[in-house]
Amino acid sequence: MAISQKEEARALSADERELVEKSHHPTVQELSDAALADLMKLMRDRRAKAKTQADQRRREIRGKSAPRGASPSRSDEGSQLKVAVLAMAMRRLNSEAERRRRMAARVALMESAKEALAMKQAAETDAPFNSRRAHQGMRNESSQRAKSLVRPMELGRQRKAASVAQARRDGR
Repeated sequence: MAISQKEEARALSADERELVEKSHHPTVQELSDAALADLMKLMRDRRAKAKTQADQRRREIRGKSAPRGASPSRSDEGSQLKVAVLAMAMRRLNSEAERRRRMAARVALMESAKEALAMKQAAETDAPFNSRRAHQGMRNESSQRAKSLVRPMELGRQRKAASVAQARRDGR
């Protein structure tokens, strides 16, 4: 479910609102990797705190714990909305971090492939013209294992007969 920015602003405090705004699309891509990691840590802490408070409010409503304030809470829609907003922001930050990780992995893979190609080309130019190579490919080598003379069907029949006999003995 999408939450509008107006609802986000209503559910969050000023400093939380500032953190959540940094998690939206154009701003999150401009952050450095260190800033993104710091923001993720802060957002995780805020989400955990909001979740704890929402759980406490639910316990108060059900009568399971003593009220934290002067009077017990009557509803927890605001705290649930806050948890949902912070969770969505955390999801956006996680997806941005994952996108960056995949992009870095792709770049690293391309660099290693280029290095491997350069090494292969250098090795081909250094090799003498008439070197020993397997031009026709590998040769088949027969297996050293002795072939079983018992048909697989016979093995299966004996195995089944043994299991039936065992079942008879167990059923006594």
